[in-house]
Order: sequence, then C-alpha cells, then structure tokens
Amino acid sequence: MSTIKSILTIGLMGAVATVGAQTTYEKDVAPIIQKNCVSCHTPGGYGPFSLQTFNDVYKRAKFIGHVTQTRYMPPWKADPTFSRFANERFLSDDEIATIQRWIDEGLLRGEDNSESPRIIEITDEEPADLVLEMAKPFELSNNGIEDYRFFHIPTGLKKDTYVSKIEFIAGNKRYLHHSRVMVDTSGQTAGIDGLSEFDPLSRFFQTQPLMDEFLYGWVPGNLPVTFPKGIAKLIPANSDLILNIHYAPSAERVTDLSAVKLYFSKNPVEHLVKSFYIEEEDIANPPFIIKAYEKPTFYVSKTITQDMNVVSLLPHMHFLGKKMVALAITPDNKEIPLIRINDWDFNWQSTYLLQEPLFLPKGTVLLLVAEYDNTIENPLNPSDPPRDVTYGWNSTDEMMNLIFYYY
Repeated sequence: MSTIKSILTIGLMGAVATVGAQTTYEKDVAPIIQKNCVSCHTPGGYGPFSLQTFNDVYKRAKFIGHVTQTRYMPPWKADPTFSRFANERFLSDDEIATIQRWIDEGLLRGEDNSESPRIIEITDEEPADLVLEMAKPFELSNNGIEDYRFFHIPTGLKKDTYVSKIEFIAGNKRYLHHSRVMVDTSGQTAGIDGLSEFDPLSRFFQTQPLMDEFLYGWVPGNLPVTFPKGIAKLIPANSDLILNIHYAPSAERVTDLSAVKLYFSKNPVEHLVKSFYIEEEDIANPPFIIKAYEKPTFYVSKTITQDMNVVSLLPHMHFLGKKMVALAITPDNKEIPLIRINDWDFNWQSTYLLQEPLFLPKGTVLLLVAEYDNTIENPLNPSDPPRDVTYGWNSTDEMMNLIFYYY
C-alpha cells in the first residue's frame, strides 16, 4: 500500500511540476515581444497592427508563430554570425521555440484577470524635445511619376543644440521612397520649400555648402537612430532643416505631411557625429552598370585617411540588390567584419548601431562587395523585360552605398 501511495505522490508532484513549467504569455512571451516587436507594432507605428496587449498577441498567435518560425519577422537583415549590433531585432532559436511552445500549450496568459490586459510599454519611449513638421501637406502627382522635392523647415533654435536621437516620421509611408534630412546654417534655402530637385530654381538656393549634408537618412524600415552616451549631432542656432524626399509613383491624389523628431542630449557631449560614404564611384571594377539578364558583382577597396570611431552603418541598394558584405583591414592586417546582408530587402533597411564605437586607424582599408540580379529570376526587378541599369535616384535605377556615422 505504501508503494502505491509513493507512486501516486510522485505522480502528483510531477503533475504539479509540469503545470508550473507551462509556458505563459506574461512570464515567457511578453518579454520577447517587448524586446523585438513593439517598437514597430504600436498604434500608428510601422507595423500593420499593435502587439502591445495580451489580446493583441493572443488573436494573432498562430500567425506570429508562423512568421517567427520562418524568420520573416522580425525583419533583421544583418547576419548575426558575421557581426552584432546594439539595436538588433532577431530571435534566437530558443525564443522561437518558446513562442511555439506557448501556442502548443494553449496560449496561457499566466494571470487570472484576462479582462484587464497588460500593456507592454516601450521602455525607451520618451517625448521628443522638438518636433519639426513640413509647413503644409504636399500633394503628390497622380501621373505615375517619380518625384523629388525639397522642403524647408526652420528649427527656431536659439542656441547650438546637441541631438542624441533622431526620428523621421513619414507622413505617407506608402509613397515615400526615402528622405534625407540636412542642416543649413546660411539661410540660403528658405525659398526652396516644395521645389522639385529638377527645377533650375532649386540650384539658386544651394550656392553654399550645407553645414550637414546627412543629419539622418530615412528609408523603409529604418527606425530612429540613438547615439551612445556622450555622442551627438550638432544643430547650430538659427539653422534650418532641409528634407530631400523621393516619392514613388502614384496614380491617386494623396498628400504627405512628414516630420522630424529631435531628442536633445541629456549628457555632456564629448564627440560630434560626422558622416562618411562608400559610393558607386568608389568601385574597383567600373563602370557601375547592371546589364540586362546579368548578375554582376562590384568591389570596393577604399583607404581611410584619418582615424575613425565608427558608430553605425547604413547600407543602401535598390530592388536589384541581392547581397552586401563589408569588412575592414587595419594597417597591422587585422581583419574586422563590419556587416553582411545575405538577402537584401529594399523594404527593410536599417541604421545598424554598433555595440561600441569601433576604432579604425588611419590607413585602414575598407572592403565592400555588392551583388545584383538584373534577370527575370529576380521577382523584385522593376523592369520587365530587364534593361540595362546604372546609378540614379529613381527606384528603377540602382545605388551602392555604405554610410558610416563616426567621430
């Protein structure tokens, strides 16, 4: 009898242990969603729906399980086996398995009161110190043309200001191809607002170099850039922002009212961020032409002429881009992997923030390899049949850039 009792006791203890080990939303799944998903999936965010509450996640659980198992989501394109970044959003095998286990075990919440769903807060959410919006909505052409426009926004700053975080709010995510945010201190650009880049008058307002030609670059999928403590961008007093926005072709009458959010540095600034570019003209096997029905590869070997502390990387190609890899070779022949993207996706581009600023001494060689596919095998090829493509800002043209923030 005692043996039977012992067996029952052990069995009950095992059952209790099993129940206690069950996967729940509150304990296991919510931290994964908060870390990797909520930055986009908030009301009005880049994601098509919110994932801030248990109910939000519960009703889409099987869909979330599928897109995470296939690694379609979260959309992190940099290969984590090559280099790691501070703002990376990708799931480990264990995290993917946790989500699937939660689904298989019955989508338990882990709280009794499911009528009061907990809201996942974005932990680094803070109000912007300054929000600068276009003067008025811009009406896009409905003639199906690619359009490039300049917009002038006075900052109204009364003193030099250091910015530790920059966010671009696309007013019309469907038709914005990209936006470059620039800083002008000369006052020369006040009359450029709304002008086409191809309007001869636009050159009249650009007779002097801009103070900062690349304060920030927004491309589809790019989230705000946050600089490490003690590192910032400078926006001088009485300066103006210039937005250079590329609109994709539209067949409908729609408007855009984009804005820039600036977050001022709360810490003493030790270093000012600058920009450095690898561009198409740097390739070692010119010309930069992607011929129809071909899959060319281009190579860059560029030596830096000053010490650099690299803060972030922003790769950029268009729809023919397939792969990009970059590394650095220091003067003492140390090889440093920078970034590798094995499956380029125009719709998911990012500013990749390094975990720590990376020191590259003067004389370091930057190596970059970029692959393109201009064949009918590329489902994203904008030309049917394929045609020869070279450099240009149109979405049907191509580019090959790697932009460094550094100090």
